[in-house]
Amino acid sequence: MRKHLFLLILIGIFGACKQPDTGYQQFYRSELFREVQLARIFPDSKTFVDCNPKSPISEINALYLQESKTSNFDLRTFVMENFDLPETPATGFVADTSLTMEEHIRNLWPALIRNPDRYNPYSSLLPVPNPYIVPGGRFSETYYWDSYFTMEGLIASGMHDMAKNMIENFSFLIDSVGFVPNGNRNYFLGRSQPPFFAVMVDLLADGDPDVIVDYFPALLREYQFWMDGEGKLGANQRAYRRVVRMPDGEVLNRYWDDYPQPRPESYKEDWELAESVEGDPETLFRHIRAACESGWDFSSRWFPQGGSLREIKTAHIVPIDLNSLLYYLEVTLAKGFDRQGEIDQGKAHLDRAIARREAILKYLWDENEGYFVDLDWKTNTSTGVLSMAGAYPLFFQIALNSQAEAVAKVLSNQFLKPGGYVSTLNDTGEQWDSPNGWAPLQWIAFRGLKNYGYLDRAREGAERWVRLNRKVYKHTGKMVEKYNVMDTTLLAGGGEYPLQDGFGWSNGIAIKLIKELEKIEPVLEYSR
Repeated sequence: MRKHLFLLILIGIFGACKQPDTGYQQFYRSELFREVQLARIFPDSKTFVDCNPKSPISEINALYLQESKTSNFDLRTFVMENFDLPETPATGFVADTSLTMEEHIRNLWPALIRNPDRYNPYSSLLPVPNPYIVPGGRFSETYYWDSYFTMEGLIASGMHDMAKNMIENFSFLIDSVGFVPNGNRNYFLGRSQPPFFAVMVDLLADGDPDVIVDYFPALLREYQFWMDGEGKLGANQRAYRRVVRMPDGEVLNRYWDDYPQPRPESYKEDWELAESVEGDPETLFRHIRAACESGWDFSSRWFPQGGSLREIKTAHIVPIDLNSLLYYLEVTLAKGFDRQGEIDQGKAHLDRAIARREAILKYLWDENEGYFVDLDWKTNTSTGVLSMAGAYPLFFQIALNSQAEAVAKVLSNQFLKPGGYVSTLNDTGEQWDSPNGWAPLQWIAFRGLKNYGYLDRAREGAERWVRLNRKVYKHTGKMVEKYNVMDTTLLAGGGEYPLQDGFGWSNGIAIKLIKELEKIEPVLEYSR
């Protein structure tokens, strides 16, 4: 408890919480930061924001303004003299493809563990008090929605304590900054990610309702973060931050980010995109950052039909996945209130969950497609982009039986490919579109189909995904971030950075699906 309190105080002193003008936020808008990122001092924009300044940022900024005016000034030299490069932990891990994929993953978990963070007042890292699993590759911090899918594998691997550590860290972040950031870096403080905290708590609880009570304050505070500004909505203001008022008065949610600026970790990419398009750059940056809060960065889900990243409009969209998750959070809060004897509050939150479910079925079900599709709240029309997010209402048992039947057919007939489910049906070059498949979406589909009794279809998708995981592992010795499910002879591509290996959620879902397949038919090759 003392360590927990100490870290809370440190983060508060550092000013990383909810203040829009901390030293770091000013630094991300400074001339020095802009010049370093645009000059591509480092090939990956994320490297510089993960560097540790050797002295206070204000002092380095002042020194830059003075020295940059001299004739012999060299920007790269200045950066190397004033910043330490990010540390890359030496794990000593070497893949051995003579081992099975399961053995490889069990051996890999320790290489992805990071110990409790040491406080460094000059670092962008927000310290957390317990060990955690990182995704791998360029991602050296904890990420919010990744962690749920990683936890599924941790618990299936008997690493219950590590899963609990990660939930404790997220509870700590909610206590200290008011929500779970995208990741535990101060450049992520404008946004969260899909709110899986309630699902994590339920996974840890494994039927014990007292665990919900243990994490109830954090659950409630996260809900308040997502619903902030609800009272401001009306006929003249349909949206505020993450809440949107629908035409008949219902309140649903959207993705958002509080900073309409280039992302510090992808500064050059955002800056150059803004220079290539007409219109208000702040609006563009807001939509880009909102897509990052969704975790689907980037996807045709956020574009006009036939459009591209240049026309991104994420904040205009009411997404299926987010509202399904918030439905589950409202149900969880209702249970928590009931468990504590606050029956009226429990009923109020259950009523909110019921109202949200009805709104999801009303606004996000596309009868013509026989599928759940995101809604453009500006036009009150379906986006027309079919994606694997349409399986979320099955995962959370929101869909009517007739709707689940229709979704199951669309999944089997349109999304299921030789290597598993493809993210969308659109090939745009973005990483959350065709031909790529992602581990979290395979799990959402598997459990969603299983919830409604479509066991054979659930098994088919899981088998194809695990088979592809095994194939790539045998050829490369790696578990990778995403997979090409259309042509299983090729690796996945697209996105702003090279294909990453590690990889937390791929490991977790591979292990979890293998366990689930063993329950269905223990003699399958997937159990060996």
